[in-house]
Amino acid sequence: MPNSSYAESRGRLETYFDQTARKAWEDLTSDVPVSGIRATVRAGRDEMRNVLLSTLPADMHGMRLLDAGCGTGALALAAAERGADVVAIDVSQGLIDVAAKRAPEGIAIDWRVGDMRDRALGIFDHVIAMDSLIHYDQDDVVAVLHAWAGRANHIAFTFAPGTALLRAMHLAGKLFPRSDRSPAIKPISESKLAHAIGMKLPGWNIDFTERVSSGFYKSQAMGVSRK
Repeated sequence: MPNSSYAESRGRLETYFDQTARKAWEDLTSDVPVSGIRATVRAGRDEMRNVLLSTLPADMHGMRLLDAGCGTGALALAAAERGADVVAIDVSQGLIDVAAKRAPEGIAIDWRVGDMRDRALGIFDHVIAMDSLIHYDQDDVVAVLHAWAGRANHIAFTFAPGTALLRAMHLAGKLFPRSDRSPAIKPISESKLAHAIGMKLPGWNIDFTERVSSGFYKSQAMGVSRK
């Protein structure tokens, strides 16, 4: 199981999104005008969502999908439109409220607030975690994947790639006053992560990796499945 660092990171995310950043995140994930920097992040997130959706079947009727860290729900909605039975969970009640409000009539999604590792969520054909693991270190990421591996056949997730630029941005962020900081993104080496997955998830293959870079948005997708 993840150690106390997981709980600490999760707690910071809950506080940030519910008390500080709900309105900014609601705007970012809509079509309202945003600053140039935020526009690059929006474009990058749109591209990454399309990457992850491309790994899913076009027809998902009869399949169950967990959107882990669903935010304002765009990916969950897309999967539901393909026919999937979607459970969408996030640490933030505020973001779930936005997601549920945006969902069109006739789209049934099980919106939850809680821990994305919760075994009570059940068994899934697919787990998708878009940018919900970027605030956790490698050990916690692998531990979360291990928790899902017992209850899913395919997992696609993103992590913060351990590039020199992203590490520099991460260090620069520590210069801001604590009250002004968003939860830290924790860059991870792709090769070290792949090795750890091989060690901790026996019987699983890495299917793909793909990086998306759009201005201030830097994220890497990875897909794993049972052999």
